[in-house]
Amino acid sequence: MKKIILIACALTCTASLYAGHSKELKLTSPEGVHEVMFRQEKISSSVNEIVYQVKYRGREVIGNSRAGLQLDNRTWELALARKINQVKCWMDNLEVDSVIYQPAVNKSWHPLYGERSTVREAYNEAIMYLSKKDGSNYRLNIEVRAYDEGIAFRYFFPEHPQAIFHKVVGDLTEYTFSPGAVAWTEQWAQAPFERLAINDIKLPVERALTVELPNGLWVALTDADVDDWCLTKFVASPTKQNTLTSVMYSPVDIVTYYATPWKIIMAADKPGELLEHNDIIQNLNPPCEITDTDWIRPGKIMRETTITTEGAIATIDFCAAHHIPYMLFDWQWYMPCTSHDGDATKVVSKLDMPRVIAYGKEKGVGVWVYVNQHALMKQMHELFPLLHKWGVVGVKSGFVQYASHRWATWLHDMVRLAAENKLLINIHDEFRPSGFSRTYPNLLTQEGIRGNEEFPDATHNTILPFTRMINGAADYTICYFDKRLKNTHAHQLAASLIFYSPLQTIFWYDRPSFYQGEPEIEWFENLQTVFDDTKVLEGAPGKCITMARRKGNDWFVGALTNNEGSAQSVNLSFLDKGKTYLARIYTDGGDKMKTRTQVKCTRLLVDSSQIMQFALKPGGGVAMQLVPATDQEIEEYKKYRGQVL
Repeated sequence: MKKIILIACALTCTASLYAGHSKELKLTSPEGVHEVMFRQEKISSSVNEIVYQVKYRGREVIGNSRAGLQLDNRTWELALARKINQVKCWMDNLEVDSVIYQPAVNKSWHPLYGERSTVREAYNEAIMYLSKKDGSNYRLNIEVRAYDEGIAFRYFFPEHPQAIFHKVVGDLTEYTFSPGAVAWTEQWAQAPFERLAINDIKLPVERALTVELPNGLWVALTDADVDDWCLTKFVASPTKQNTLTSVMYSPVDIVTYYATPWKIIMAADKPGELLEHNDIIQNLNPPCEITDTDWIRPGKIMRETTITTEGAIATIDFCAAHHIPYMLFDWQWYMPCTSHDGDATKVVSKLDMPRVIAYGKEKGVGVWVYVNQHALMKQMHELFPLLHKWGVVGVKSGFVQYASHRWATWLHDMVRLAAENKLLINIHDEFRPSGFSRTYPNLLTQEGIRGNEEFPDATHNTILPFTRMINGAADYTICYFDKRLKNTHAHQLAASLIFYSPLQTIFWYDRPSFYQGEPEIEWFENLQTVFDDTKVLEGAPGKCITMARRKGNDWFVGALTNNEGSAQSVNLSFLDKGKTYLARIYTDGGDKMKTRTQVKCTRLLVDSSQIMQFALKPGGGVAMQLVPATDQEIEEYKKYRGQVL
């Protein structure tokens, strides 16, 4: 319904606009950063193709590439006794009627939470109108937007006067790159990465897909507004060199009028700019549809691992002491949790849920529960009101299907139902975001990442910011005291900042008893999960990443290196000029440190004129909190003098 309302408004607004007679669409972004062109090409006397190209600051990003969809509407045509000529490809006999250029948009808005408190939305837009002249009444529009952050386009089907439905069976959209382009690929959302030439991508790979071009540019392919579609991936074309084709997980049945998800092509000079520009995904989703959002509160969360009343009380006490506002009961608080025979309305006997929830409220700690897809399918409409009545604040959904059209709509409707019952949501396993949290911000986060519970190495972690994190928030499930960690503890501290999530899971495999007074835990206590500004200071996939995020007057900085280690510099020019800051610095101190975690805690005075130097160990990292220094702190602490930390 949301798409129908928005599109109806758009059609009303464009009724008075001048319709040009050109069969070519050309757009440039507001500041001339991105250019896009769509046009019709005559392949033969009876076959047309729609093709497009994209440039970034005059340099080619996407070469001549096909656009369009494949439909199979034969069933409804026969059902209505329609005699329509069946062409080989549904797009073949579409013709461009006109191109309309829309008024430019330039505004800003404030998300409920995010990596930035203000989001700029500025773009130029045009629509290409196509139709068939065979008496079938088929029409298709291609809506195109040019942002300085990237190019976006989608396919829109106007209302058909006779169609019962349209069956979309294929996505014909291609992405042609210059020879020599390579991509950072994953075959599934929680997979390890492979760096492959475009022609070597033989199996479908995930989005966001980050591509390095031989001309030095970086490109990301992703999508937005996908709640009524299926999962789409990318694979090398079997017939066209250096070209990716689109792979739909399942057919999609639509009722006109209807808009597909947005396809996004972002280009930048540096890979970090792709991450800095990922607000384009939010901009391409509808605004918030929840009227009262006071109950939606981001924060940190810790898992209770024993599923007992005593363990929960101890975990709530730990959370309250260390500024963690949420506690999670993961699986097995109801049984059997991986079977349709399970009943999530009945709590296991060793857990007194009412007592735990009441105690959590006393301590200011909200309780979340894990619910598997079996129970969600079976009793979601009964369960969500009951959980809200109990006082549960959020649901972590596990092993949910999401890829087909059927399950994609089911999953997003689950988030809507949760909102009706004032329940926060964290979707786990393979689901990746495409901006739906703007529309339903009770969806705080999701997994869709090879996170810490799988103990990836440091090199993997340096790839994630430039790939997966472009999509949006990721529940990486930070581990800290677990002996299976492959990376240093300072690396873990920095990861909790680098991997943005409004619901940040920390101490994933840990228990309160594991804590032995390690002083660096103050980092987790002070860490924020939503920010007013975010900057990527340095980095490239597989090498390193340094980021700075601001909350109010405080800055949080994190840097991760790969398996080999590296020398990292942090330019503090983002700080307010003329102001002195106290830097609380957490580095890997080695054997000189007598704690189990060997994290060295240092306090130094710094200002915006300085560049700090760090020697990061293999698999290491550094975390810093920078706060305006008081007069007493200026007297008490030494100034940073350029030494390597």
